Amino acid sequence: MASFLAPPAAKPEQTGPEADAKYRALRWQVFSGAFIGYAAFYIVRKNLSMAIPSITELTNGAITKGDLGVVLAMNAVAYAFAKFVMATVSDRSNARRFLPLGLVLSALAMAFMMVPIAGLDIAHNPGNKTWAILLMGVLNFLVGWFNGMGWPPCGRVMTQWFSQSERGIWMSFWNCAHNVGGGLVGPMATYGAMWFGSWFFGADKSLYFLAGTFIFPAAVAMFVAVLAYCLLRDNPRSCGLPTVEKWRNDYPKNYTEKSEEVISTKEILFKHVLNNKLLWFVALANAFVYMVRYGALDWAPTILTDKGISLEDAGWAYFAFEYAAIPGTIICGWVSDKLFKGQRAMPTILFMALVAIFIVVYWFSGSNITLNLVGLVGIGFFIYGPVMLIGVQALELVPKNAAGTAAGLTGFFGYFFGTAILANTVLGLVPKENMDLTFILLLAACGLSVLLMAFTYGEEKKNLKKD
Repeated sequence: MASFLAPPAAKPEQTGPEADAKYRALRWQVFSGAFIGYAAFYIVRKNLSMAIPSITELTNGAITKGDLGVVLAMNAVAYAFAKFVMATVSDRSNARRFLPLGLVLSALAMAFMMVPIAGLDIAHNPGNKTWAILLMGVLNFLVGWFNGMGWPPCGRVMTQWFSQSERGIWMSFWNCAHNVGGGLVGPMATYGAMWFGSWFFGADKSLYFLAGTFIFPAAVAMFVAVLAYCLLRDNPRSCGLPTVEKWRNDYPKNYTEKSEEVISTKEILFKHVLNNKLLWFVALANAFVYMVRYGALDWAPTILTDKGISLEDAGWAYFAFEYAAIPGTIICGWVSDKLFKGQRAMPTILFMALVAIFIVVYWFSGSNITLNLVGLVGIGFFIYGPVMLIGVQALELVPKNAAGTAAGLTGFFGYFFGTAILANTVLGLVPKENMDLTFILLLAACGLSVLLMAFTYGEEKKNLKKD
């Protein structure tokens, strides 16, 4: 396995017009592979959420939403740890093979999620419940773990093929992949059940949702894994091209030739990542940004229905939140590159301040669906820019050969502390009758993220100045 994932060797460097044309074409090709590859991870990630109502109905309530909530948590915990652990492996691997491998493994684990549901007759044999929940928990843990193989190789190829002064814009477009992929889960579940349910389950229509929720998305993800492998390339030097810094004459202040070398995990961790004070500030800020992101998103249906808004309207608000992120993320990347000349801290601070304003709108909108929609769309529009920029800033605080691990550390803080603990657990413990506390905690998270990012502003600005 180590030899299969080993980084590709550098080829003799080409120069001239033909090399320039090849470079431009490969950049688009690699970007396309990273975009569709990462989007596909999101069609085999949180599919269980779509299946929860059908599972509880199929088992006549033997498996409850609370039981499935525990299974869902396994995915978030696994993803948090994997995003850091697998990142350290990714920095020493060939991204062209690493990403498709993770996608195939994620798809297989997701496909097998149907087994404990279809194979154990829980409605008539409640004794199977424990085994079903245990097996679903293990499989959903594996889904989360293998999904952790998606971001690090993408971060790696984006730093290898795009230089610092342009990376904000390119990363903002690439970061929309998870909105595209996540938005496809619902339609795929519906149409997959219609198209393929009878193939797998014959006349038993109660099981058709398994084909749409688990099997169809897994098959699509495997196809995309092959396509991503055909498109991706690990780094320019493996294609006989110069580094992107040399090609664009765009060298960051901390760049050295050693940045192109593969270094040991020990050196990555103890020389470039764990002793990097600014990276720790960014990671902590990311926890609070993710608390706002998932605190607003995951609890939107609950908060809106508690306000007296219909579940159908709440569903459209949820959809609007996710897709408002696409233009917001792109604008944030453009602002970072063009207006702030590659700075990431200040745009993050400004966007989080705007998020706070829309949280207040959301808080005091009562049962007015229009105002609630304005609040949620505003939060969705502005929150994903900081999510993206913090990842970019983490990549740029370390040499390129440690970029995946740095992003993995910030991702771990975002998903483990920000999502699993703060957004899901802490906000989940807030009583229904004390809804104001939820909004106070979200505003506090905005303030803390701004404060932590402010600590990085001066050093980042100094590092961006050319000698």
